[in-house]
Amino acid sequence: MSNSTASSKKSVLWDWLTTVDHKKIGIMYFFGGLFFFTIAGIEAMLMRIQLMFPEMGFLGEQTYNELLTMHGTTMLFLAAMPLFFGFMNFVMPLQIGARDVAFPFINSLGLWLFIFGGIILNISMLAGGAPDAGWTAYAPLSTTSPGNGVDFYVMGLQVAGAGTLMSAINFLVTIVNMRAPGMSMMRMPLFTWTTFVTSMLILFAFPALTIGLLLLMMDRVFGGAFFDTAMGGNVVIYQHIFWIFGHPEVYILILPAFGIFSEIISTFAKKRLFGYSAMVFATMIIGFLGFMVWAHHMFTVGMGPVANAIFAVATMAIAVPTGIKIFNWLLTLWGGRISFTVANLFALAFIPSFVLGGVTGVQLAMSAADYQFHDTYFVVAHFHYVIIGGSVFGIFAGTFYWWPKMFGYRLSESLGKWFFWLFLIGFHLTFFIQHFLGLIGMPRRVASYLDGQGFNEMNFISSMGAFLMAVAFILLVINVLISRKNTDNVQDPWDGRTLEWATTSPVQEYNFAQTPLIRDLDALWYEKMSGNGKMKAAEPLDEIHMPNGSILPIFIALGLSIAAFGVIYSAWFVIGAGLLLTFAMMFIRSIKEDHGYHIPVSEIKKDKGEG
Repeated sequence: MSNSTASSKKSVLWDWLTTVDHKKIGIMYFFGGLFFFTIAGIEAMLMRIQLMFPEMGFLGEQTYNELLTMHGTTMLFLAAMPLFFGFMNFVMPLQIGARDVAFPFINSLGLWLFIFGGIILNISMLAGGAPDAGWTAYAPLSTTSPGNGVDFYVMGLQVAGAGTLMSAINFLVTIVNMRAPGMSMMRMPLFTWTTFVTSMLILFAFPALTIGLLLLMMDRVFGGAFFDTAMGGNVVIYQHIFWIFGHPEVYILILPAFGIFSEIISTFAKKRLFGYSAMVFATMIIGFLGFMVWAHHMFTVGMGPVANAIFAVATMAIAVPTGIKIFNWLLTLWGGRISFTVANLFALAFIPSFVLGGVTGVQLAMSAADYQFHDTYFVVAHFHYVIIGGSVFGIFAGTFYWWPKMFGYRLSESLGKWFFWLFLIGFHLTFFIQHFLGLIGMPRRVASYLDGQGFNEMNFISSMGAFLMAVAFILLVINVLISRKNTDNVQDPWDGRTLEWATTSPVQEYNFAQTPLIRDLDALWYEKMSGNGKMKAAEPLDEIHMPNGSILPIFIALGLSIAAFGVIYSAWFVIGAGLLLTFAMMFIRSIKEDHGYHIPVSEIKKDKGEG
């Protein structure tokens, strides 16, 4: 039996540690991702200082290799993905009219696995040296790397990856089963669609990473020979396994940004998204083709002309659905009453920036040309135009767009525009010129370069651009701190179109007092235009069932982390102790009867101002 009334008041710290509320978990994902984003940014700045002048001695070569590895790994696994998970957790259930995700306990466990995985990876810097084999950890570089740095990489990503996989399954079940009455799949907001397809990509891509890391662990820790050519192993197999995960990972980072831009462009153009159905199918096609192109990262391995040609054509095919999206965003803007808010500025700046990243991607897809570009700064420039021009712009756009709903106050638009322009100029200064550095032959992943090779001026300009981006980020932090008094007009500040803007700010723990009835795409906008501006209820007002919080997810994640340290240092007792803790917590969870609690109607009416 569940409790008949809401849980008693808890301390703030205990409340956040034990919460299973998707909104609080989303906020913790957001700040966790922001923390690691800052660390990865500092690592990037240290590298740009090292490369500012030829033959600089600011960093040693080993330190540079470690920073290079940690920057890439942290930015992709611990910053960009968790920041998107923050938005997915907070916004997606609201957009489909749900009260929470399908499995709140699992949602909390996924969060804590991500946090402990990030701690394991970063604690390597205090435990004898960080991983130094690049974010791809190619064998045999990774299998022969001395020290425990790569072991921290393997176990940190295994723990964090388990959490990511759980969250993806949770999102899929939530979207399939918990949509409000009337919300068919083809009435879902684009951000929810991209959450769905991204979760599918994670579901099928992350097991490949898990297997690759497992084999790497066997080679390094347990004397395996999967990637030891002297023992009959094959190092190219690792590259295949990694990129079967690695290329979909790029779309795992891009598709949520596409969803955010679709919401923002439609809202600030005051128009329904042009070609909604085409956008949905383009998203699905991009997700499918994302699995078909992994070997374009391996043209120079020696797969042969037939394999190279097949993967080159498949890669170029992705440009078609991506082009459909670009044209649909432009046609949504066409004839619209456009507001140039900070969120929309990032959306508008994304289009040319990402197109440039896409064009250089097509150049890299030409296998013959790729022999020239491979392992040069041209690849670095392309990759950052895709990830920063796409994903990071999407994160910043989503931050300004959903901040009032998440935190109950609006960020300053004037300070935000300073942040936008400084970041945009700094971004292009940093990375546009790296195309030319690559074309004249500067190799990537080098800690220094000689004078007189024509690299000096362009590297200096690139580093200045990086400083500008850092200054812009500091402005964002200042904006967050000084805007806390902007609490007026936070419920629906942008005249939004989707369901999250129909909720209160801050959002009640049960999201909706009554489950809303969906009558069209852009459900709230439809009610504004055709109804009384408020969502119609699909059910009578009644008490609401909610799940109880739990401290168990933290201890399950802690146990797995202890076991991971045991693997890193080959300590069987520690492995056993960690696994014992994990299974003990899982056993308690399985036998404990916990049916949640109910919020009475009187309290709901009081929240609505009717009590």
